[in-house]
Parts: sequence; C-alpha cells; structure tokens
Amino acid sequence: MFDGRRQPIVSREQKLVYAGIYVLKKMDLKPADGGIEMPLVLPSELTPLQDVLQELVNADLVEVNRRKARFEITKKGVAYLGEIIDEAEALIEEFDEESVEDAVDELRRRNVDLLRARFLWGWYDGELDDLVLFQQRRGATPVESWWADYLMSDALYEALISDFTSA
Repeated sequence: MFDGRRQPIVSREQKLVYAGIYVLKKMDLKPADGGIEMPLVLPSELTPLQDVLQELVNADLVEVNRRKARFEITKKGVAYLGEIIDEAEALIEEFDEESVEDAVDELRRRNVDLLRARFLWGWYDGELDDLVLFQQRRGATPVESWWADYLMSDALYEALISDFTSA
C-alpha cells in the first residue's frame, strides 16, 4: 500500500556515479584548493563514501596505495576526469547565454539527462565545491554539515533538478 513516500528522483547507481565524479575532483585538487586525501580507513564523516570509493576502484579510476594508506587516482581516472570536464565545458559553452527555459527545452529535445547536465554544470563551475554553503544559499533547513552525507542524500539531487523542473 502507498504510504505517502515519494519515489527518489535519482537511483542509488546514479548517486554512485555523481558522487564518484565529485570525489574524483576532490582527490585531484590540491588541499589548498579544496582537495582532500582519501585515507583507506575513512573517518566517520566520510563513511558514506565507502561504496563510492569501492565503485571507483572497481572501475580502475582509483587505486589503493597501501604504503601511503590512501586511495589515489589512476591514469584512467585522470583521463575520465578530463572527459567529464570536456562534457561540462561543452554544456556551459553552448547554453551559458540561453535562458533556463530554452536550455531545458533543447536538452529535452536531445533527450539529454537534465539531472546530469545540472550536476555537471554546478560541479564544474564550483557551485558544488562547498556543499554546506550550497545548502545555505538555497535556504535549506536543516543544513547537513557533513558534505559526504549530503552528497549521498536525495536532497542534493532534488535541489539540483528543481532548477530545471520549474522551467
């Protein structure tokens, strides 16, 4: 029987992909630029990323460096990150001057995944670099203070797609 719960707009598999893209960027950046080293034994605030890191390892995008006790991006991971950057840059270059409505109409016409387009746009332009600030700017209450929890939540993806669904 229906209990009033909505179907999530993003599947667990999609979350793993988007979170993987996000984590790769965090791992690729220098700490001074907002980057992070991913230790093999994750601290409690990063444990929601355990499955994400395992998927990245399975895809050979990240490897385990036991000597340094951390995860590291592989050459394949760097190449994948480059492909994602190219995809995001192409979206921004094409649609930056368009109204949201026109961009959404064109993306729908092309059968492009709107959530992926929106995620990549925010990921590339830095809007998602600080997920606490992202929530605060949108007036979210309560604000999830652990970014890994928010990255793996439905709330992030609902906030992103709401920018397009209102168009």
